[in-house]
Amino acid sequence: MTKAVDELLSILDLEQLETNLYRGRSPQVGWQRVFGGQVIGQALVAACRTVEGRAPHSLHGYFVLPGDPKIPIIYEVERIRDGRSFTTRSVKAIQHGRVIFMLLASFQVSETGLSHRISMPDVPHPDQLPNEQDIKDRVLPRMPDPVRQYFERERPIELRPVEFERYLSRKPMEPRFNVWIRATAPLPDDPAIHQCVLAYASDMTLLDSTLVPHGRTVFEKTIQAASLDHALWLHEPFRADEWLLYSQDTPFTGGHRGFARGSIFTQDGRLVASVAQEGLIRERPE
Repeated sequence: MTKAVDELLSILDLEQLETNLYRGRSPQVGWQRVFGGQVIGQALVAACRTVEGRAPHSLHGYFVLPGDPKIPIIYEVERIRDGRSFTTRSVKAIQHGRVIFMLLASFQVSETGLSHRISMPDVPHPDQLPNEQDIKDRVLPRMPDPVRQYFERERPIELRPVEFERYLSRKPMEPRFNVWIRATAPLPDDPAIHQCVLAYASDMTLLDSTLVPHGRTVFEKTIQAASLDHALWLHEPFRADEWLLYSQDTPFTGGHRGFARGSIFTQDGRLVASVAQEGLIRERPE
């Protein structure tokens, strides 16, 4: 297991303080605020710890305040409902006595019924795209400094962007962005871990996709970007340590807000999750 994946599993393994009360920490990597995907993943872990025999099928969260990576985050779970088919949990993430994030998650017993799904976009498979080493050797020298620094870090989630040329220029492109994602090392078999890792990863590139039509990225110093809300629907089982296509599009950007949607597919074309997010996208002076 890579060091980055081991660290990710460690931050998702919350400490239980009391019934319905958990404590999580942030990786000490010099970030000025807590990564939104971390809080989503940890809040979902807290909710899952209070539910037995049912898997999460949807979550909706609001980012209220920036998180402080220097201190722990307290997760307080409220058991809203335990029904015959569905279970509902509310989670508050608290720092300095204030709520920084709120999550509402729904769980369901396994059921079968009518079924259909959209088709996966026709894009190159991950083995046809530059891998991490290829990007470092061939693409990184041509990337802007902030983007290069991001890809040079050891990360728990490997990214293989399909339209990676967007990082090489400021050319406006069609409002779509596809990227293959997977954990950089095998994960335990527990399905809840894969769901929480995907919740973590689902926040990594979605807001950035709202800047594709403008030829910009969230890595630029002149772009102020922050997630405002996040929704994730989990449709079918999957493994987060196997390649998943994160197909994103952005229907609207305006009022200093960007809106993006994502569909997540397995390599064999199964739609396993859907995502939607609105975030702050504000230009600021050099």
